[in-house]
Amino acid sequence: MSGFERESIRYDVVIVGAGPSGLSAAIRLKQLDESLDVVVLEKGSEVGAHIMSGAVLDPCGLDALIPGWKETGAPINIPVKEDNFYLLGPAGQIRLPNAIMPPLMNNHGNYIVSMGNVCRWMAERAEEMGVEIFPGMACSALIHDDEGAVKGVVAGEFGKNPDGTPGPAYEPGMELHGKYVFISEGVRGSLAKELITKFSLDADCDVPKFGLGMKEIWEVRPRNHNEGEVTHTMGWPLGFGNGGGSFMYHMDKNQVCVGYIVDLNYRNPHLFPYMEFQRWKHHPRIARVLEGGERVAYGARAVTKGGFQSIPKAVFPGGVLLGCSAGLVNLPRIKGNHNAMLSGKAAAEAACAAIREGREGDELGAYNEELRTGPIGKDLRIVRNVAPLNGRLGPLGGMSLGGMDMWFQTIFKFSPFGTLRHGKTDAQSTGKAGDYPEIAYPKPDGKLSFDRLTNVSFSATNHAEGQPCHLQLRDASIPVAVNLPQFAEPAQRYCPAGVYEVLRDDNGSNPTFRINGQNCVHCKTCDIKDPSQNITWVTPQGGEGPNYPNM
Repeated sequence: MSGFERESIRYDVVIVGAGPSGLSAAIRLKQLDESLDVVVLEKGSEVGAHIMSGAVLDPCGLDALIPGWKETGAPINIPVKEDNFYLLGPAGQIRLPNAIMPPLMNNHGNYIVSMGNVCRWMAERAEEMGVEIFPGMACSALIHDDEGAVKGVVAGEFGKNPDGTPGPAYEPGMELHGKYVFISEGVRGSLAKELITKFSLDADCDVPKFGLGMKEIWEVRPRNHNEGEVTHTMGWPLGFGNGGGSFMYHMDKNQVCVGYIVDLNYRNPHLFPYMEFQRWKHHPRIARVLEGGERVAYGARAVTKGGFQSIPKAVFPGGVLLGCSAGLVNLPRIKGNHNAMLSGKAAAEAACAAIREGREGDELGAYNEELRTGPIGKDLRIVRNVAPLNGRLGPLGGMSLGGMDMWFQTIFKFSPFGTLRHGKTDAQSTGKAGDYPEIAYPKPDGKLSFDRLTNVSFSATNHAEGQPCHLQLRDASIPVAVNLPQFAEPAQRYCPAGVYEVLRDDNGSNPTFRINGQNCVHCKTCDIKDPSQNITWVTPQGGEGPNYPNM
């Protein structure tokens, strides 16, 4: 900011985000050349604080990165021993035989994990190798050189007034420069979004697609616990007209994680994703596991689901996009952590080779090629038509034809559909409120289902007051003037943390739009689903947001 000097520090590689992709990149860089200066900047209060994932981990990424990980005390010790998939009705279910599922859907050989704890363990390995990791350091801006290439980031800026001007305790932060900058912010990161626009990285790919994932961790009665059991469902309550489904993973210590993913291409703006999740827990198949138990944690985040055809160009002058910043989730498997790790490894190898050649600030084309032709591309190419088929036919038809397509590619090595396109963005998919019925949701009972604000308290979310709101409106009039009459202002419902409200006076008139930014769990759904594309999520001060213990 004008009038303030920032110190700068020079590294070989600057990594934004201490998730599985960023930490894998840091570890691989040090494996290749221990003399490299590598720094990882994490906006959460600690490594793992902002990590939320299902998660059933395919260990192939970790096998490639750290072949002897099983002997290192890694928190990866719950192998999948039972794998179930159900179609739910309001009171019953049909189990789909594992034999009809394509081979890639088999979870045996995978592990139920807390990715937050896995990332904490990876960070310890990285620091032992000499990587510098700074939590609580949000990266608020990119730094470009005279040629326009990215040469670094601004991190650690604190103390702005609500209007964005420096406050009395303002700290301008530091500039961290690197020969290459790796962006591993996760889904819909603010810097990745800026880079995709500035360098037109999405010029030759399909539109990105997303889901909203919500998760709770429960401590259940021992008789209801079955360590190693993995269950996925689709159908009730979301139905077969909207994409999405659930997961239930039995961890150790009588803990079970339950979650629901709602595809954000839904049309009815009255749909309330959070309440679909809460209603799902009352299904007899789910309730009998949770009854008598206690919910101990809650969180939410967006999930990339565009697949192979939606991967943008993953390199730009001076850096790369890693993991979910590039959209590397395998939708039908509900897995992306293995691809995140593989992307970090591949980017590290490309950067190390370039630095050895005396290069810096250019495009790492070898990484972009490896992303598409290596193991990540092979993993995503075979499932590339599942999301478009879901969008056209709904989840039941999409699953049927998508399953056939995966089997066909497994046997014959090509798809009869070619590569289908998604069409509209999730924001454009939102229909007008008058064209769709309102949906009545049962009131949470406080035992199996909970209101949003109560659940947000179990995410340990915190934002200091007095700083600029990190949820920015392009036009402050649009929520009431456009979104309310046309779409019944869906921000009131699509946000899983109760950030957005429409308030009225005692007569029910004069609506106003309020943003409760302190509730935000950094899921980025508003940045994705707002039908007017009027909301931009930017990072708040470092260390703020959720503080997930073991999500």
